[in-house]
Amino acid sequence: MSSMLHGCLTDTDYFELTALSGRRYGVWVTTPPGYADTADPLPLIYVLDGNFSVGLTAPLIVTQADPYLKVAPYIQISVGYAGEEAADWERIRNRDLVPPGESVSEIMVSTLAAARDTGAMSQEQMDAYLVELADTRADIFLDFLTNELHPHLQSRLRVSESGHGLFGYSYGGLFALYAWLRDAAPFSTFGAGSPGVIATDSQIFNLIDALPGRRTDSIASRLHLTLNEAELLGTISIYRRLAQNVLTVVDRLQDKGRSLDVSSALLRETHVTGLQASFLDYLKGCHSRQE
Repeated sequence: MSSMLHGCLTDTDYFELTALSGRRYGVWVTTPPGYADTADPLPLIYVLDGNFSVGLTAPLIVTQADPYLKVAPYIQISVGYAGEEAADWERIRNRDLVPPGESVSEIMVSTLAAARDTGAMSQEQMDAYLVELADTRADIFLDFLTNELHPHLQSRLRVSESGHGLFGYSYGGLFALYAWLRDAAPFSTFGAGSPGVIATDSQIFNLIDALPGRRTDSIASRLHLTLNEAELLGTISIYRRLAQNVLTVVDRLQDKGRSLDVSSALLRETHVTGLQASFLDYLKGCHSRQE
């Protein structure tokens, strides 16, 4: 499935890479309009949850040619799962995108139980979902992106020295927020769409507490947060919890004096429809051409 998807996307190639951890990932490489006609190196924008997100985000690479926008040229790198794991990406992503030590909140368990009771998932699927949340290793996945995948891409693409970005949505947004708090190189911008900060005792808050104040003598990486109106004001409790916790994240970052490094937007979307809108908002806000 994942290896065939790229055939439907313009200017997109697909390959698979086995990490040092033994996990195998699918990688979609989408080049911009006119890429073959220039020798200029370009920044990479990594997009998580590639099995689902590539079809929604990769087509937006044409925004670089939109005369009404100022999106700078980039190469999109969508990262997902390969082989048999591709079909179970929604479950397996929990392992890679959630920070180590993150607790499983009661609201998450009750939401999964409600899905089971309505027939949206089986007890077996619920148990498997919780198994992945029991031992989360975003640290290992981040090391793969920065120390394995990025050097590999540098060897096969025309990659610039700076300007790289990382975008994720939901648990992918949680991962992007986690990576920003860890000041992960080589990224200079981070897009966190509806980041899945579900637990009130999330590891994210511990990382914010340990965050140093802003240094005026250095260039800080930029974080762009988005939420959706339906999450903040809607009737689904787990999304309201997510939105409340993200607002707490913003408050604590302001208390740390880091508000200049953070931008945000409230989108008129739902959690389901917000991915593409969030990515576009990130591109327009964090990856614009320098005039």
